[in-house]
Amino acid sequence: MILHTIEAGQGPPVALLHGLFGSARNLGVVQRALAPRFRVLALDLRNHGASPHAAAMDYQAMAADVLETLDQRAALPAALVGHSMGGKAAMMAALLQPAQVERLVVADIAPVAYEHHNAAIVATLAGLRLAPGLTRAAADAALAEAVPDAGLRAFLLQNLVPGAHPGWRIGLREIAAAMRVIEGWDTPPDVRYCGPVLFIAGAESDYVLPEHRPAIRALFPAARFVTLKHAGHWLHADNPAGFVAVLEAFLQAHAKGPSQHTR
Repeated sequence: MILHTIEAGQGPPVALLHGLFGSARNLGVVQRALAPRFRVLALDLRNHGASPHAAAMDYQAMAADVLETLDQRAALPAALVGHSMGGKAAMMAALLQPAQVERLVVADIAPVAYEHHNAAIVATLAGLRLAPGLTRAAADAALAEAVPDAGLRAFLLQNLVPGAHPGWRIGLREIAAAMRVIEGWDTPPDVRYCGPVLFIAGAESDYVLPEHRPAIRALFPAARFVTLKHAGHWLHADNPAGFVAVLEAFLQAHAKGPSQHTR
């Protein structure tokens, strides 16, 4: 599947992969900061943003989308930067096609299964009455009781197309059906990525824990770890300057010569 892509800048290619319910535009601050030195491609993953919808939401399918899209744009090998669900897609791409991934940055996620409240969020969004003339403000008010966090509501409602014929950009039906797969993780047999990897965890997040490190090291033996202060799970939004500084320092190592990507 060819994914909708926003491209900016020139230089070594860097692909940005957003998290669940997000889109390429959520990483615009990061893209603009990197564009003076890198060719930055921000992708809408399947069932998100302006990319096509499809029933499958497993990480092998999402990884294949990413690599196919980058290949079509002559942007391989590339550095991959993925947040949350996008981090899992990036990890899978590196594990399955290591020669195509120059280096890997995984933002606040680990190669493990999680149990969150995303299924309830999908059900809430699907239950919103999409009456003609629906405004974003009216939708926000309708979701306030079920989603009390105003910031989360604003993030979710970026996916709403208001107006005379309101609807959702994201594939709610497909995401709901695949939620267990999205929150899970299945490691393919006999794979490792030995290239440079950076795991960035939010200091106020519980997504990447010390007990996850053995699983990470088994798949990514060269992994390094950074904890970003003043940041939770949405670390690129909570502390964008800090996130970009860490990311840029890691990506600048492109100039230091080729990496070893053998399994």
